[in-house]
Amino acid sequence: MIFREGNFIALLIIGALVLVAILTAVLVKIIVDKYKKEQSEKAENVIQSAVEKAKIIELEAKDKALKILQDSEIEITRRRQDILREDDRQQKRRAELDHRIERLEIREQNLNKRQSALDKRSNEIEKLYIEQMEELQRVAQMTMEDAKQVLLAEAEKEARNDMARIIRQIEAEARIEGDKRAREIITDAIQRVASEHVVSVSTSLVTLPNEEMKGRIVGRNGRNIRAFEQAAGVDVIVDDTPEAVTISCFDPVRREIARRTLDRLIVDGRIHPAHIEKILAEEQKEVEKAIIEAGENAAFDAGVAGMHPEILKMLGRLKFRTSYGQNQLAHAVEVAKLSAVLAAELGADVEVARAGGLLHDLGKAMDHNTEGTHAQLGAEFARRYGVNSKVVNAMASHHHEVEQESIEAVIVEAADAISGARPGARREDLEQYIKRLRALEEIANSFKGVQQSYAIQAGREVRILVQPEEIDDLASVRLARDIAKKVEETMQYPGQIKVTVIRETRAVEFAK
Repeated sequence: MIFREGNFIALLIIGALVLVAILTAVLVKIIVDKYKKEQSEKAENVIQSAVEKAKIIELEAKDKALKILQDSEIEITRRRQDILREDDRQQKRRAELDHRIERLEIREQNLNKRQSALDKRSNEIEKLYIEQMEELQRVAQMTMEDAKQVLLAEAEKEARNDMARIIRQIEAEARIEGDKRAREIITDAIQRVASEHVVSVSTSLVTLPNEEMKGRIVGRNGRNIRAFEQAAGVDVIVDDTPEAVTISCFDPVRREIARRTLDRLIVDGRIHPAHIEKILAEEQKEVEKAIIEAGENAAFDAGVAGMHPEILKMLGRLKFRTSYGQNQLAHAVEVAKLSAVLAAELGADVEVARAGGLLHDLGKAMDHNTEGTHAQLGAEFARRYGVNSKVVNAMASHHHEVEQESIEAVIVEAADAISGARPGARREDLEQYIKRLRALEEIANSFKGVQQSYAIQAGREVRILVQPEEIDDLASVRLARDIAKKVEETMQYPGQIKVTVIRETRAVEFAK
């Protein structure tokens, strides 16, 4: 019984579960059907909305296509009208071109006719010209080539005369203005420097306290004087000059050492070979100090700083050197000052010009046995001790042995000429003076066409008379330049030399 009741309950439960399952399935179906229906309605609504939008878009596209078609038809119509108008213009242009071509053809025909007439007339004129030229040649008894030569010769002669006149006029104007300016600058430079140096002698005179001193200097059998000359390397001249002896030597430094030594020996009174050698050695050292001091003082007076001690030492040796009687150290300082003034006036480098002027004759202080000119030796010595290249060039080129590379080099050369040419600066013996004048006249006479030459103004000017048949006016200008150039290249002289060429044509007739 209990088992049956349990089965019944189980059946009831199973039935309830089956019923629940059936109800659930029915409910699910109902829900699914309802969802499907809703989705179907939504899909139909979307489709219907899409269809409506598609119809609207289709209508808009048709409207746009219709509008584009209308615009295209309007544009095509406008372009057709433009093409028709352009075609009309082209037709009109073709017609005008055809008309112009016709007129050009007519004009060309007329030109051909005129050209034929001109050719015919040209032939007639040429024939007449030939006949006239033949008649002229027959009357003048001269061919055309001869006439051309005569005309060309006359034209050349006239042109050469005009050229010579113009050249003389231009040179005269330039010379007047240049001389005026140069005189102002040079005069100002000389006045500002105002040098007081004059000529120096090349021998040393030693004054004696009495005539007995000459005997002591000579010594027994000439022992003292021979020892002195051998040790000092000089010649002692004991002549009839009262209370004085003369020391002669080609080396001014040795001459100065000997003079100082002899002065000390005279004051000391002990004159014998051993004492002579001792005093001589002491004076050599003193002169070396004096040389260095002289170089330093010269550099200070010239305003040149920062120079190597060896250069100053070599520069000081110029104190005992002379040229034409002019003391070379005083000349170097003077040239340095003149160069500085000229450089300042011309806007050049004052320091370079000053240094170049001070050192330009440095080579004269070197040993006479050294090969080379003083300009080359001095420039090489300065280059060795690091002197400015412009200064070295000014030193090497102040006698035109090398090319001048700067305006400062030209200024140094001009200052050197001014210092040597000023009154009282130098002296020249009669023999050298006569040789220079004779050489100047020989140079002038060596040129073709020169009739005679005369050196005047103490050798400052040479006047040249030329043969007028061989030298014309233009050739006279060239001859003056050539002679001046040869004088510069072959002669050594202070200052400048004026070359004057004189051409004189004389016409002489006799009345009978």
